Amino acid sequence: MADTYDLIVLGSGPGGYVAAIRAAQLGLKTAIVERENLGGICLNWGCIPTKALLRSAEIFHYMQHAGDYGLVAEKISADLAAVVKRSRGVAKQLNQGVTHLMKKNKIAVHMGEGRLLAPGKLSVTDKDGKKTELSAKNIIVATGARARDLPNLPADGKRVWTYRHAMTPAELPTKLLVIGSGAIGIEFASFYNDMGAEVTVIEMLDRIVPVEDADVSAFLEKALKKQGMTIMTGAKIDKIAASGSGVSATITAKDGKAATAEYSHVIVAIGIVPNTGDIGLKELGVATDDRGFVKTDAACKTNVPGVWAIGDITAPPWLAHKASHEGVIAVEAIAGNHPHAMDVRNIPGCTYCHPQVASVGLTEAKAKEAGYQVKVGNFPFIGNGKAIALGEAEGFIKTVFDAKTGELLGAHMIGAEVTELIQGYAVGKTLETTEAELMETVFPHPTLSEMMHESVLGAYGKALHI
Repeated sequence: MADTYDLIVLGSGPGGYVAAIRAAQLGLKTAIVERENLGGICLNWGCIPTKALLRSAEIFHYMQHAGDYGLVAEKISADLAAVVKRSRGVAKQLNQGVTHLMKKNKIAVHMGEGRLLAPGKLSVTDKDGKKTELSAKNIIVATGARARDLPNLPADGKRVWTYRHAMTPAELPTKLLVIGSGAIGIEFASFYNDMGAEVTVIEMLDRIVPVEDADVSAFLEKALKKQGMTIMTGAKIDKIAASGSGVSATITAKDGKAATAEYSHVIVAIGIVPNTGDIGLKELGVATDDRGFVKTDAACKTNVPGVWAIGDITAPPWLAHKASHEGVIAVEAIAGNHPHAMDVRNIPGCTYCHPQVASVGLTEAKAKEAGYQVKVGNFPFIGNGKAIALGEAEGFIKTVFDAKTGELLGAHMIGAEVTELIQGYAVGKTLETTEAELMETVFPHPTLSEMMHESVLGAYGKALHI
């Protein structure tokens, strides 16, 4: 006899566990199925533990530059094992927090491999091979994604790493090659560079962090090179092979010249693959795109009645906060409410390198491609008193407005703590604000947020401090 619920959530990442909690709040009898760790990749192997690593690297960086603040720090060193241990401890604490939330909300947790058998039916196979059948009128699939391997060089955890291996290194790379300059690649490049490794980043496109505004990409590349990184854009790998002692890579640069170099390790950060295989979606006829990501409507429904999908198995952007919001949308729809569809233009994105990068909405180029006439504001950190006092005068804030209506189309930041600032613009976009409301807003002094105001003023020729 199958255990019966109102809703089953397959996967307990930031999309799945949030969906389960909201369902329980709405009075739905809810179960969640997880094959590994509650909290999924984000809490255990992604967003959170990487930020713990980056925090350690940031403090190490400040210690090495103590003299810039009138301080003395001698014989500075890093204990990589202790840094990793702290990161894993942070992940464990949050995993325990999710476990507590499941109990608090009376959500049934089934640990094991989940597989859809039919609409409304799912089996769970635990680590001992025992199968349990569950049933529910609605099932939300939130199984996430995994790192994409190089076709001819699968990750082995020794010399060839994905993000999971890079989070628990047995040794510090001496010479590291990072393939891919998206958020994951750049964050690990920043971490290992600050920790003392010699880092090379290779990107096949013409600029790093290519989803960001071109001005941000150019500024970040300059900053990372100044920190000692080698950045190769418009480049391709002709040949790569790993041995017990390292990795050999032949790379053709943008000028067409090929060269072979040796590296101690390589991190592969070239995208993700959705975890849609062998969970019964194909057999149920759930529609996917040509890359394997599940197709959904605005309420996160698939084409199969009773089957919903959220998070990294669906369309981009592949972000934890997008998954969480989709979880709420799906559950509200299941409960018979009428949730607002998500506007991806209002989803902020953050990269926690040094300097940090954050953005929301359209880049200047994308806005022009969409046919907008734009007004653009740009204010540098060097013009902000708080940034100078912090010793963080590197960066800028850029805003893009519709010249006809004053609508805020996009905001793009690089510099200290911009990942905390971007939400101000995200709220503004969600409220459909124009330049008038932003100009009338009083920003506290002295704060970094004043640059947000100045950037808006600058778009209309009214900047005060530059």
